[in-house]
Amino acid sequence: MSGEFPIKIIHERNVCIGCCACESIEPKFWKMNTDNKVDLVGAKKEGDEVYTLELKEMQGNMEAAESCPVNCIHVEEKGIKKI
Repeated sequence: MSGEFPIKIIHERNVCIGCCACESIEPKFWKMNTDNKVDLVGAKKEGDEVYTLELKEMQGNMEAAESCPVNCIHVEEKGIKKI
């Protein structure tokens, strides 16, 4: 994680149940896919169904993570896990 992008969003897509709470809160970053799971827009694949996105600002992603009923969205700020 670079100093330019202190926020890291981590999405464990295999855990996602497609409830769309994240999409309703932050539609710029979260979109329903045809397989009924949500995608993190612009994310890169880090592992088996794990995707990450580095950002300059949190935007609504903390609220999106807090709304997830299966806790498949995680947020780190400057390398420290927030959720």
